[in-house]
Amino acid sequence: MTERIDLREESLTAATEARGLEALISRAARAGKGPAPVERWNPAFCGDLDMEIRQDGTWFYLGTPIGRMPLVQLFSSVLRKDEDGRTYLVTPVERVGIRVVDAPFIAVEMDVSGSGNGQIITFRTNVGDVVEAGPGHPLRFVDEDATGGLKPYVLVRGRLEALVARPVMYELVEHGEEIEIDGRRMFAVRSKGEVYPIMPAENLNRLSA
Repeated sequence: MTERIDLREESLTAATEARGLEALISRAARAGKGPAPVERWNPAFCGDLDMEIRQDGTWFYLGTPIGRMPLVQLFSSVLRKDEDGRTYLVTPVERVGIRVVDAPFIAVEMDVSGSGNGQIITFRTNVGDVVEAGPGHPLRFVDEDATGGLKPYVLVRGRLEALVARPVMYELVEHGEEIEIDGRRMFAVRSKGEVYPIMPAENLNRLSA
């Protein structure tokens, strides 16, 4: 028998508190069973929700931080970033926009196993996702103009990325090495057979001088 999901009696945009959203989303997300199949759902856009994910990964709803991690994890399980660059909460019958200041997730811990081409870098996010950098979960490094530093990101699922927290970033670059890429020496990291350039080696040497 096919399970029927019926959310028509209420809507995400009409919820007046986080508990109301929790009740609606839990019917679609199947809490505790991993991310919902949001990529397969194509509901109508129903407006924007007063929800924001701040740069430090804190979730706010109606201007109030959401302090319950199980609730944040539930909401994160129905996140989707579309081709328009916006991030949405998605159920089978609704798609509502939310605000994301930087990335929806934060990589708060990492582990490194193996070495050379066999090295694997594994990240854990603030909402409990665990991903191994490599095919399907690439790393990228963005120049941070305001500070002159770098901001690393790892793709978690779909188009959703995790910003690598600064302490984790310092740990990450300790595993970097100079590698020739397309005829140029680059400071880069390896994971699962992939090479991710961080910066030209001459830039690193200049910063270290």
